[in-house]
Amino acid sequence: MSFMKIPIASDHAGYSLKSYLINHLEGTGIEFEDFGTHSEESVDYPDFIHPVAKAVDEGIYEKAVIICGSGQGAAMTANKYPGVRAALCWDTEQAKMTRLHNNANIIALPGRYINFETALEAVKIFVYTGFEGGRHLNRVNRISVRL
Repeated sequence: MSFMKIPIASDHAGYSLKSYLINHLEGTGIEFEDFGTHSEESVDYPDFIHPVAKAVDEGIYEKAVIICGSGQGAAMTANKYPGVRAALCWDTEQAKMTRLHNNANIIALPGRYINFETALEAVKIFVYTGFEGGRHLNRVNRISVRL
């Protein structure tokens, strides 16, 4: 089985979900590089999200998983990098469509608001779904254009 290395990071509010994902996806073809945090002690999510987003932006990793309480702050932080397209996903359909149509390279999950089993399936779908290209390519290319 070929393994895909995926960086994963969370703040304290996403720590339980991050641990769940790592434990349940180990040995399935997805191997995680854990960027922290490593407990439920209160931390600032940008401290953990920036290194993951930077690594994706620099091409070190193709895709990543980030988690905070709402998922919003994590996505906002990651999207500061021009090569990042972080998508907040609450369900499996969003995870699928953001890969197919938006070529998202980071999935942001709301640790306080998503069922862990749904998050698990969303991550699997996100990791293994390709970009459809075609009519969506021009739109995706225009995301990083500075006006």
